[in-house]
Parts: sequence; C-alpha cells; structure tokens
Amino acid sequence: MDFKQLRYFHEIVRLGSFTRAAEALYVAQPAVSVAIRKLEAELDLTLFHRNDRKVTLTDEGARLLLHAQRILQAVSDAQLEMQELKGLTQGMVRVGIPGMLGSYYFPPLLMAFRHRFPHLSLQVVEGGTWQLQQMLEGGELDLAVIVRDFVPPELEAVTIQREEMRVIVPQEHPFAHQTSVSLPEFFAEELVMFRPGYFHRKIIDRLAQEAGVTPNIGFETNLLPLIKSIIKQGFGISTLLTMVVKEDPELVDLPFEQPLWLDLCIAWRREGYLSRANRAFVDFLLEQSRA
Repeated sequence: MDFKQLRYFHEIVRLGSFTRAAEALYVAQPAVSVAIRKLEAELDLTLFHRNDRKVTLTDEGARLLLHAQRILQAVSDAQLEMQELKGLTQGMVRVGIPGMLGSYYFPPLLMAFRHRFPHLSLQVVEGGTWQLQQMLEGGELDLAVIVRDFVPPELEAVTIQREEMRVIVPQEHPFAHQTSVSLPEFFAEELVMFRPGYFHRKIIDRLAQEAGVTPNIGFETNLLPLIKSIIKQGFGISTLLTMVVKEDPELVDLPFEQPLWLDLCIAWRREGYLSRANRAFVDFLLEQSRA
C-alpha cells in the first residue's frame, strides 16, 4: 500500500466515480483503475461496489477510508510544517463561521486581521455548526467558530466571545412590554428559525426537548434579513444574538426568563498541525476578546 493508491482511493470515494477522480487528479482513468486493482490485490479485499451509475464502498472499503483520511491529513500537516521550517513568509487561514457571526461580528475582525497581517490570505466559509465541524474534522477547514456546548472531543477549542441569545419580537407584540420571556411563552408562539444544523436551531431544539414541547416553526430560513423581515411583519418571533438587532429600532430584544448565554469558541483539530498563520489568527481573536 502506498500514498498514491490511498490518494486515488480517497478521491474516488469523495467524487463517487473513477472518471471524475481521474479528472481531479489530472491522470488518465486507466491509471486510477490499475492503482485500485493493485491495492485490492495487495489487501486481498474488494473495496468498491462497481456499477454503471455510481461507485460505492464495500464494508471493507469503508474501514480503509477511515485510515486513508487520517494518513492523507497527516501527510498534508507534515508538508505544511516542513514548508514553515524553511521560512515560509506567506500562508492561508481557512476558517468557518456561522451565518449570524459572519454577518455582524466577524467582518471588522477579519479586516483588522488583514490590516495587521497583509501577507496572509483568508478563506472564509459560512455554514451551520454541524457542517463546519465536519469540514474541520475532514481537513477542509483549519479553524471554525463553534458554540462551546457542541465542541466534540476530537477538536481543541478556546472561547473568544460570550453572547446572549435574546427573544426577538416586533414593537407591537405583547412580549415587547415584558421584562423577560419564559420558555412556555416562547414555545406557544409561531417561530421563525434557522434550518437544522445551525447552532441557533440546535439550541432551540434542545430547549424544546428539555421542556417536552414541539416548536411551532412557521418559517425556516438561514437568511438573516428574511428572518428579521418576517418578524417585523408579525408572522413570527425568533431568538437571535444581541448583536443582530441592537441597531434595529423596529425590533425589540429581551432576555429569556433564565438568560441564555453562549460561549463562542475558535476550534481546530486536536491531532492536527496548526500553522503559524492559523496560530496568528487564533492569537488575534483572543487579543480582541480581551480588549
């Protein structure tokens, strides 16, 4: 078994096709097919179910994939570390950010980071907590912002910000004149929610489960302007971070009866190599959080 075989194997799994894998690897398809046949012969195992439409893994192939992912990531980490030991003066930070933070909290921080480190490149991906976590564990991202409650053991994380989830209603809503909102009151209303997979939704789903209720979700969208517009027009209420509505006079934000605080973390793979560029980004976020 060699590195090239594992790389070909991983690309076939990722793309679901020998042809597309060959195109992505810039090699001829027969070379990919031969490499996989040799790998299967060496292991004395069948790794793929082959049919006309799609290639899928056998049980043995699925087990090999777990090892292949770890090996390929380790090689990538080693290459990056060796480049930096040679005095690499440029680098890239690939960071995943949830939509709410990407729209309100992070833009000025990203610009300030680029101003301080103009030689470093930033690649920012917006997504839900689960999606960002999967991309981080799969090596597609170097860093991701995740709520502390949802950080798995495979990731290392440090807290960079504490934010409160507030109940958001239009000015004419009865809640607007209260000092707080209880969970039964909140779940009795029609709600406007992010789609499953985002931390906003995961928290609400967890609270509903703990309260033994089924949320009355009238709208699902990941578009913040649309969420705010629906609330303003009286078609539902929601819960968002304070930063999202603090300068919007048409909306009222108030706390839950038991205030709901979130610790926002910057996370990376526990066993992965954190490059100097990424360390600089983490240190910058921690510096800003203490400012």
